[in-house]
Amino acid sequence: MRVLVTGINGFLGKHLANYLRRKKFDLVGVDIIPGSELVGDITDSNYVFSTIEKEDFDALIHLAALADIKRTTSDPYTTYKVNDYGTLNMLELASRKNVSRFVYASSANVYGVPVDRPATEMTPFNPRLPYDYSKVIGEMLVRSFAAHKNLKISITRSWLLFGEWEPNTRAVPRFVRACLANEKIPLFNGGKDVTDPTYAENYGRLVELILTNDKAVGEAFNFGSGNQMSIREMAETIKKITKSSSDLELLPPRTEFETEPQISYPSIDKLRRILAYEPVVGFDEGIARVVNWIKQNE
Repeated sequence: MRVLVTGINGFLGKHLANYLRRKKFDLVGVDIIPGSELVGDITDSNYVFSTIEKEDFDALIHLAALADIKRTTSDPYTTYKVNDYGTLNMLELASRKNVSRFVYASSANVYGVPVDRPATEMTPFNPRLPYDYSKVIGEMLVRSFAAHKNLKISITRSWLLFGEWEPNTRAVPRFVRACLANEKIPLFNGGKDVTDPTYAENYGRLVELILTNDKAVGEAFNFGSGNQMSIREMAETIKKITKSSSDLELLPPRTEFETEPQISYPSIDKLRRILAYEPVVGFDEGIARVVNWIKQNE
């Protein structure tokens, strides 16, 4: 199977590409960052429907998005342009190419602070930030193309993914670097937020199952390990794994919209029931890999 992957040079894209190539999928990557087979802007319809459309592929995995919370909050316009107009272009491309599967990387952020704990796929959307709203809009576009263009779609709603190549601004690499230097570990909102940190290679397993199982068509799947961990607990675990003497630094929320702790973790019962999914790499092993990678690259 030949698969087009947008955002392939992002940290999740790299993990996904490595996993799928090991499983003998033939990939063609698209990214605005140089280094992929196709380099260009997915919001540029001329580029999408001239250059990318010339490629042959059987499925499309759409990862590309602006996800930095600070940037997306300060610049909603660009957020919606990239995350939604870019998605619209990819949907039209997938429809024209009559792909066997369109996989849309949504986010647990569509649930905001979920009214259900754990959140299920039926939990109402409750977005707070522009990034959250952009993913809700993206899902609506995907559903429209499924209904009106008969596009075979699947949606993934991931909780906190971590791994090698992650931006330095994100929680896990910040915590690991602080621990390795025995510096303070900064915890926004006092580390009260609760999530389900999951090593990114597991996302590759999820996508593999979606691409090879017709039962995934038309479905949205919550994605994580099925566990829960506060950000403070995550920092303490990383401190223990690295044998660090770092102190925890309790900070205020990043934005006024995040004052209420985000207690959000998934039920992955649907994922297990329909696709027989189980994680392939656990939290501690994933953190150990990140620690080794940071040591080798700094």
